[in-house]
Amino acid sequence: MEKTDAFEEVLEFAIEREIEAYEFYTGLAEYLSDDKVREMFEQLAEEELEHKAKLELELVKLGKTITIREVPEKYVKKSVLIGDKVSLDMDYKDMLLMAIEKEEASFRTYVNLLPNAYEQETREVLMAIAEEEVAHKLRFQNEYNQLMKKQ
Repeated sequence: MEKTDAFEEVLEFAIEREIEAYEFYTGLAEYLSDDKVREMFEQLAEEELEHKAKLELELVKLGKTITIREVPEKYVKKSVLIGDKVSLDMDYKDMLLMAIEKEEASFRTYVNLLPNAYEQETREVLMAIAEEEVAHKLRFQNEYNQLMKKQ
């Protein structure tokens, strides 16, 4: 397998991870009654779509044609409830802890992808997304810390 083919697979994997993150945050937002918290999850879902778009652009630069995958609304709910084992009675603290874990995993994914990127510009895109994932994790950790102080 050529370097380009392997890197295309890596980018496609990362794109799927961003779609999963979008579905996760969108699904969580649907079940939250607190407007501020729901908006936070919705905003993070949108940021995951921005990451997806950046990764897709890298694929286009490699000459790859991309197919846009639409996510049916009913699938979003199922992926959150079944795929991530989130239940409607899950409390906000547990949602935050799960989100912290997911963002840590996303960060590690992008760091691990860096050695596979041979173009400097692509490496910079992956590094920028990794930094954004760390920022998401810190945002959740701060929210979690604030919640713990109130209890």
